[in-house]
Amino acid sequence: MATKKTEIYPAFSAEVVAEPGGEHLNSCFSCGACSGICPVSQAIPAFDPRKIIHMIRMGLAERLLSSDVIWYCSGCRSCVFVCPQDVSFADIMKALYSLARQKGYITDRELVEKGKAAEVRRDLCVSCLTCVRVCPWEVPKMDADGLAVIDVEGCRACGICVAECPARAIALNESEDERLLAACGM
Repeated sequence: MATKKTEIYPAFSAEVVAEPGGEHLNSCFSCGACSGICPVSQAIPAFDPRKIIHMIRMGLAERLLSSDVIWYCSGCRSCVFVCPQDVSFADIMKALYSLARQKGYITDRELVEKGKAAEVRRDLCVSCLTCVRVCPWEVPKMDADGLAVIDVEGCRACGICVAECPARAIALNESEDERLLAACGM
């Protein structure tokens, strides 16, 4: 697919660097270690960390932020340990997630539907605080009504709160990457 000049947004790389997690983008020299170790790129060739960094640098903001590809990252952080420059591609992905939300390419509801965040079914929540206690990232909180709420941006979609909720009030949809992996027979 040819890139049109109107698609290029030169300030995109600077926007990613300005986001928490994106600060090491410019240290990347495209060695490909992240792509080589990434389990998602092995199963889903469209997800290639080196290509995503290249797209950021080229200023392909709309193409990247509107694509489902950025949501395939499983957050395993395998890329972090092999990077000779400490770029932390997983954190760059978080910066892209944040920009996609800020710019309106995805809503909180769509993130829940994609299985990238858990959701509390308020009618089932019994205010037991189990989710608050078990979440290693301290994402679930209690609101003014005494019911649990989950911050979509902070949620890692790990499923711990879902498994531990005694009232089964927390749901986590199957993610698109899980569906793609299942389709590939993995």
